[in-house]
Amino acid sequence: MTAPTKPPHGGTTESASAHAPGEPLHSPVIDWFDEHARDLPWRRPEAGAWGVMVSEFMLQQTPVNRVLPVYEQWLARWPRPADLAAEAPGEAVRAWGRLGYPRRALRLHGAAVAITERHGGDVPADHAQLLALPGIGEYTAAAVASFAYGQRHAVLDTNVRRVFARAVTGVQYPPNATTAAERRLARELLPGDEATAARWAAASMELGALVCTAKNESCHRCPIAALCAWRLAGKPAHEGPPRRGQTYAGTDRQVRGRLLAVLREAHAPVPQAALDRVWHEPVQRARALDGLVADGLVEPMPDGLYRLPLT
Repeated sequence: MTAPTKPPHGGTTESASAHAPGEPLHSPVIDWFDEHARDLPWRRPEAGAWGVMVSEFMLQQTPVNRVLPVYEQWLARWPRPADLAAEAPGEAVRAWGRLGYPRRALRLHGAAVAITERHGGDVPADHAQLLALPGIGEYTAAAVASFAYGQRHAVLDTNVRRVFARAVTGVQYPPNATTAAERRLARELLPGDEATAARWAAASMELGALVCTAKNESCHRCPIAALCAWRLAGKPAHEGPPRRGQTYAGTDRQVRGRLLAVLREAHAPVPQAALDRVWHEPVQRARALDGLVADGLVEPMPDGLYRLPLT
């Protein structure tokens, strides 16, 4: 969700085709982005590759307004991967706060340790080396290589997939899970040169976040409305599998969040009785706590005490 902060720099990139099918889309979307892009801290040059990586971990399934304060605090405390790697993983979980999906904090800590040990504390520019880091998947490796190092990669998040589904494929929503056809289309739409491709990746993502939204899309503000296959077809309704909704109230996720909140706020091991008070249903509470332990987010101790992980 960022614009490239550095010039093209090393790494293996997607191979450029002689002709980019998405060429009619590139200039309108990039010009729109130049005028309307949000001023976000991870888009500024001083963020560097580490700032980009932190933002990408935090922004997965989490809106920007919730990420901003945690991101600022995180980078102030751990401005380099080695700073985070030097601390216990439980401190990453504590600093994660209420961003949700706290296993991302452990994965980011693990990536920081690997960057420190394998790459001298600098986030690697090479796509394969990024992909080899713990906790880094296809999307995050492409995003960091593109946004931090200006490389040419297909960066497919939910927003980009929705833009491509509507503008090119002519359907309202993309499939629930990313398909090989979507990856192929994203590669075909990439501009040929690295700098433009990196800009296109950021611009198409911002378009999906601000204009081509999941609900109440603003076609009157869209720079490619005249080219959009879905709009030109009369905006046919979604005919695929039902879209997954995100429920929270009463789920194990909510219970896990409440248990972790107690442990984050405590700076000493917490007794079982303190955890028992956060949720009335004992079977679900025990299941949620067992899951946190299994995920490495909570460390059980003798005498029925629990703490955030130290190793």
